[in-house]
Amino acid sequence: MSSATHISLTVSCEPHLARIVRMTAANVAALSSMSVDRVEDIRMAAEEAFIYACATAPAEQLVIDFDADEVHVAMQFKLGVDAFAQPSDEDPTAAYADLILGSVCDSYEKLEAPARLALSVKADVDGL
Repeated sequence: MSSATHISLTVSCEPHLARIVRMTAANVAALSSMSVDRVEDIRMAAEEAFIYACATAPAEQLVIDFDADEVHVAMQFKLGVDAFAQPSDEDPTAAYADLILGSVCDSYEKLEAPARLALSVKADVDGL
């Protein structure tokens, strides 16, 4: 791959659609020079971000933008609401997502107005 590739996926925030998001993320990661372990990290990050979005705005439309090149994959999860759900004792989804996304991704940022999660994972394989 000589240049960046952009892919956009629009999906309803319904938990049963998580497989579509995971598989798309894994296929986008395959465009980069990532090991199998790093592809698994991308899949996990995409699933956690999707579940977080589902908890924030059930049944809303979610746009996921993927940008991939030889050295990284960036994902942006965009909702039509102003902010993502905040952690609470009743629903720890946000705290769990923050923990996983902060651990797996090289960069993870929550943005507001509209709500967006910006994630980036660097490739770990040289030679392309």
